[in-house]
Amino acid sequence: MTPRVRYRLPYEDHYTQLVQRKGSPEVLASPSALNGRQGFVFAPFAPSSECPLLLMRPDEITVRRVSDAGGFSGHPLPQEEIPAGRAAYRADFRRFFAQLQSGAFRKIVLARCVRIPRSRPQSAEQLFLTACRLYPRVFVALIEMPQSGTWLMATPEVLLNGEDGVWSTMALAGTLSVDREGESAERVEWSRKNREEQQYVASYIADVLHGYVDGLQMSEPHTVRAARLYHLRTDFRFRLRDEERVGDLLNALHPTPAVCGIPEAETRRFILENEHAGRKYYSGFCGPLRLGGITRLFVSLRCMQILDTEYRLYAGGGLLRESEEEQEWKETEGKLQTMKKLLTP
Repeated sequence: MTPRVRYRLPYEDHYTQLVQRKGSPEVLASPSALNGRQGFVFAPFAPSSECPLLLMRPDEITVRRVSDAGGFSGHPLPQEEIPAGRAAYRADFRRFFAQLQSGAFRKIVLARCVRIPRSRPQSAEQLFLTACRLYPRVFVALIEMPQSGTWLMATPEVLLNGEDGVWSTMALAGTLSVDREGESAERVEWSRKNREEQQYVASYIADVLHGYVDGLQMSEPHTVRAARLYHLRTDFRFRLRDEERVGDLLNALHPTPAVCGIPEAETRRFILENEHAGRKYYSGFCGPLRLGGITRLFVSLRCMQILDTEYRLYAGGGLLRESEEEQEWKETEGKLQTMKKLLTP
């Protein structure tokens, strides 16, 4: 497999293709190893020998218009899921929720994986172009590397943006389905659980940033839309004290409570030891790092792994002490629709 990446930034009408023909993407021990580096980053939730943190250094960079490349062609793919997901989620929820009730954790994110047989080959590139057409507001990426396999995502969450000395990130948490087209985001009413979850993420990010940045500006929480979902978002703008040490900031930021929990180290360990799904690159991060002087790193959400025989779709949601299993299950179902819609457009 030749290392190749295609990505489309939010609201843009073109995508960038990166190809590395010489050598393989470099395996790095941690985000801190990205200090002073540039390339395309593909990081898992937790680096391991099976899922390493990868830095691709492209030999070829081309830009193409999305409209010139076509979109979905052929018949819709079947949606017959491999069973047993509900029982596994119920067992995970009970185990995770017990930690919240005991007071060990204030928040923890529970993820799940849905497997859909790939009975008929479908071009990963066509799925990528379809995602670009359906989801103009988000970052869409198709990543193909020998060490990671093939992954497709359409994610709304920025981990770190930087250009001309101005840097930004966001706290994104809370989820509601869009009931109908044309609905005003300003009229969305958020529950106490969603607002509390979002505040945890925003406070964590603000605390981390204070150790690395100057001139920090923080917005009020506001409602944004991504595909058929609404989220609560707080925006941060700042200057890095040392742009050569951006890897240290990434190491401190990732994973945020939006994909992990509070306290971070303890919840991360619990997730790795107890979650049925095994996240791999889901809820990690990816994007161009200082390519052309620009950084655009996004959290790897709303994603699927494309294998020879099946698609593996991932989604998760934040649990608090007031969480209810059925409601949380439905939230993950809503998030999974982002990738499922690509298979039955």
